[in-house]
Amino acid sequence: MKKQLIALVFALVPSVVMAAATGVPLESANIDLRDKASLQDGARTFVNYCMGCHSTQYQRYERVADDLGIPDELMMENLVFSDSAAIGEHMKIGMRPEDSKRWFGAAPPDLTNVTRVRGEDWVYTYLKTFYEDPSRPMGVNNQVFANVGMPNVLEELQGRQVIGCKAMPVEKDGKVQKDPLTGDTLMDERCDVLKVVEGTGIQSEEEFDTTVRNLTAFLAYSGDPIKLERHRIGTYVLLYLAFFFIFAYLLKREYWRDVH
Repeated sequence: MKKQLIALVFALVPSVVMAAATGVPLESANIDLRDKASLQDGARTFVNYCMGCHSTQYQRYERVADDLGIPDELMMENLVFSDSAAIGEHMKIGMRPEDSKRWFGAAPPDLTNVTRVRGEDWVYTYLKTFYEDPSRPMGVNNQVFANVGMPNVLEELQGRQVIGCKAMPVEKDGKVQKDPLTGDTLMDERCDVLKVVEGTGIQSEEEFDTTVRNLTAFLAYSGDPIKLERHRIGTYVLLYLAFFFIFAYLLKREYWRDVH
């Protein structure tokens, strides 16, 4: 038991450290891996906006199509952009690592397991917190990953995001403060918050949140495609063990009945 507790602590340390190191509270991704429409939309966003630089090389097009309920013909027509790629191939990219390292300073990582390494909330918040920074080579920075070397590939959807002034709820000890007389939320203008320049994106704030959530859900699925099946089987295993325990206990009591 002691060894198991130690292993659990060490397993949790990376996620705690990464969340704390950012200095930015992570938003809840609140994804649902059972929602195939969400995963399909996330897959579409990934191949259109991310797959130019990032692969998911431990996934196959065919497996994604089967799991997400996409006919092979539609998968090949709309989500596979290489004329030479077959439905059974891994989801790799054509950009060579040496070229990407020269262009970006480091080769963009494969994203198959990014949610397992970083966490779903980290990825979700990261994708939403790019902002304009003329001092950076790509012209943008990120609140979660400071001095990131990646452009804001979703800017077309979200719009230009800058650090500016915005009325924000007053919080104390993590709780939103209310006016004791009216019960209204107390607001205060802060000039260190992210703000999207109105009219620069093709999606509303709610639509962009949904897009990023669906993209995060697809990446979470890619990192663990059998998670739902594993949980389903695990439920039956626990039920079996509970049922077996009854007979094991009765058998033990029978064996020890005459032992004084």
